[in-house]
Amino acid sequence: MFTNYQQTLEYLYANLPIFQRVGAVAYKKDLTNTIQLCEVLGNPQLKFKSVHMAGTNGKGSTSHMLASVLQASGYKTGLYTSPHLKDFTERIKINGQEIGKEFVVGFANRIRPSIELIKPSFFEITVAMAFDCFAQQQVDVAVIEVGLGGRLDSTNVISPVVSVITNIDYDHKDLLGDTLEQIAAEKAGIIKHSVPVVVSERQPEVENVFIEMAAKVESFIHFAQDKYSVQQSDNALHIFRNDKLYINKLSLPLKGIYQIKNLVGVLKTVDILMDNGFLITKESLIRGLEKTVDQTGLKGRWQQLGEKPLMVCDTGHNAAGVREVMRQIDLQKFDKLHIVWGMVKDKEADEILALLPKRARYYFCQAAIPRALDAHLLKQKAEHFGLYGQVTQDVNQAIVKAKQTAGSDDFIFIGGSTFVVAEIDTL
Repeated sequence: MFTNYQQTLEYLYANLPIFQRVGAVAYKKDLTNTIQLCEVLGNPQLKFKSVHMAGTNGKGSTSHMLASVLQASGYKTGLYTSPHLKDFTERIKINGQEIGKEFVVGFANRIRPSIELIKPSFFEITVAMAFDCFAQQQVDVAVIEVGLGGRLDSTNVISPVVSVITNIDYDHKDLLGDTLEQIAAEKAGIIKHSVPVVVSERQPEVENVFIEMAAKVESFIHFAQDKYSVQQSDNALHIFRNDKLYINKLSLPLKGIYQIKNLVGVLKTVDILMDNGFLITKESLIRGLEKTVDQTGLKGRWQQLGEKPLMVCDTGHNAAGVREVMRQIDLQKFDKLHIVWGMVKDKEADEILALLPKRARYYFCQAAIPRALDAHLLKQKAEHFGLYGQVTQDVNQAIVKAKQTAGSDDFIFIGGSTFVVAEIDTL
């Protein structure tokens, strides 16, 4: 019997394989365990309406924006995302409030015999916990983010109102395939029979994968950028619907320019939800978008941590995400650039390091997880690309070194891995 939260987490971490910590060995390539866990719990995933969210990048931001809009529209809204940054309870939220630690303890005690019997992964347990929580709390709707891939992801046992796919790029090639078409096919696995699907971007290399899957399962497919476009000026966004101004001067708290791609996906998903009986006014849409961070607690997406010197972190960690982050850095005005950088072992390090600016001074670090790439090895790899700096293994000590070195007009960026950002003390 677990008596407290810390004891419960220690059991889960010690006994269940955790992808975020150990990598591919924790990835289960079928849904059997999740189905069995859900059956033990009375199939809670069937007791609430849901939106299913997949994609290489942007699915977390898109999930949070959509959850905030639904919350602003008066719906009791569940939100399941992963991984967490600071505390396990971040993964499961209702109306922006993290799951109570006592619920985690109670759930683990109830399900422990099944854990011993089924031997699920850590992720499979967290998914079942989220579904159980949302069913018990009788949420009106839950936004469910895929953990990895789609077709074989533990979340893929729900029957959503709408499925959403943000974009496709290279990531987890060892698990999802080494071509964009193969990766897209895995993401397309969340497309369900007769359930509409929204695809945020038209990508010529893969859009036919989604079109063919939708046709196969008789799902109507919507490409969001066919209907919506966004222009940016004076720190405000101007949204066009069918080429006509729809929302003027939206102030989105998620400042990364890559959020424009995510935003159109949110807008089209809202249309589909309204077609399915959800009441979402333009006022609540705007309010929800503008209060995304306040209402959901989203962290680590081009998040400012300080000024003079300006200091920003971002969780972008694959080539596509890092490319967008570098575009954003290029838009900043500063004297000198300082980058605190760490990675995990199973990313394409050479492909990512080739994207980083040579003009920066680097502080190589590593997160305190087994998957972390050794900071000394990272420094060696970086030097092959003309990237030079020092090794300070601890993330926060590396940030201190950067702040000590930087002038007030300099810019400090912290990133390379979700787990580097997670360890920032001031986040």
